[in-house]
Amino acid sequence: MHLVEHPARRRLNAALENLSVTFHGMTAHPDEYNCHCHWGSAEELSLLKTPDVELEPDLLYRTWQAIDWTDHASVLRRILPQFATALSAGRVDPLFGLEEAGSSFARGSWQQWPVEQADSVREFLHAWWVQSLTDPDAAVPAHQVFVMCAEASGTLAPWLADWEEQTGYLSDRRLAEAAEEWDYELLGESLPWSVGWYEHDEEELRGELVAWLLGHAAIRLRESGASVDLQHRIRLLGLTDEDRWTDPHWPNYRY
Repeated sequence: MHLVEHPARRRLNAALENLSVTFHGMTAHPDEYNCHCHWGSAEELSLLKTPDVELEPDLLYRTWQAIDWTDHASVLRRILPQFATALSAGRVDPLFGLEEAGSSFARGSWQQWPVEQADSVREFLHAWWVQSLTDPDAAVPAHQVFVMCAEASGTLAPWLADWEEQTGYLSDRRLAEAAEEWDYELLGESLPWSVGWYEHDEEELRGELVAWLLGHAAIRLRESGASVDLQHRIRLLGLTDEDRWTDPHWPNYRY
């Protein structure tokens, strides 16, 4: 039986293909260097200066994770088509979370690249994010993709706007799953992921997420039939100090 490809998957595939075209022939800077002891060999480094050669998964991981490239943007452009494909296929497994991969994007300052390049990265992020919300066969949980996109861009607004536009059953379920993942840290006055790029304001991001959960998300969780317990935990985000901890629906979290 012929299976029709999900529209969001088609969009994602097109975005990945566009990355391949846009960044075809890219290499790391000819003088780029990294420590043999902590990063890899001279032979591996030479691969980053050779265009369009696929890297072994471990080398790809070490490359995007490294924080000490002289020209991180050039390194990121070199690996981006393969890196994006691995990300969206669920083949990237950072030690602490996908925010690490997002920080690699942020270190590359991709939003300041030439328009065609920046637009292709932006479209990939949006296409992957929407696919995670709407495609039942998405390889990566939506809340993880959200964190990746937030850390890559330093803002929540475009990703929350996408979520508001995607109002189907699956997107609602993804919202409940994300709220379940995030409420513990948020009720403890923390952001549910680690901010790795110094230009990103953790407190501002937390405030923006809480405001959205108390507004749009709270209504949507109620209308989509999320558990009453979860709805109360989100409601508690609007209370402070003793009012929160003494509320009869406080979940007895310990911090």
